[in-house]
Amino acid sequence: QVQLVESGGGLVQAGGSLRLSCAASGRTFSNYFIYWFRQGPGKEREFVAAISRGGGDTNYAASVQGRFSISRDNAKNTAYLQLNTLKPADTAVYYCAASRFGGVKLFRQDDMDYWGKGALVTVSS
Repeated sequence: QVQLVESGGGLVQAGGSLRLSCAASGRTFSNYFIYWFRQGPGKEREFVAAISRGGGDTNYAASVQGRFSISRDNAKNTAYLQLNTLKPADTAVYYCAASRFGGVKLFRQDDMDYWGKGALVTVSS
C-alpha cells in the first residue's frame, strides 16, 4: 500500500508560479512511476506529467509543455510539479498518482495503482 498526499496548492494570479509536492509513504517509492493529473471545473480528469522511477525520463501534456516541470527525490519519497506561467485554464484539482508498470508514455489512468486526494490550484485573471 502506498499513501500519496499532495500539498502546495492555492490561489495565484495569472503568470505566477506554484510548486506542488506529492509525499509518499508505505512501499518503496522508487519502485513506482509517478504521474500528475488534473480535473478542472466541469471537465474530465486529464494527464499532466509523468516521471520514471529513477527520474531520468519525463513526459508532459502538450498544454503544459515548457511551463510545468515534474521531478522527484527518491531519498525524500517525494515528487514535485513546478507550475510556471500559470493561466486561468490551469485552474483544477491536481492529483498525484503512482503505478508500478505504467511507463511515462504508454499508460492509461486505469493503470494507476494509487491516487492522492488532490490539491486545488486556482489561477485568477
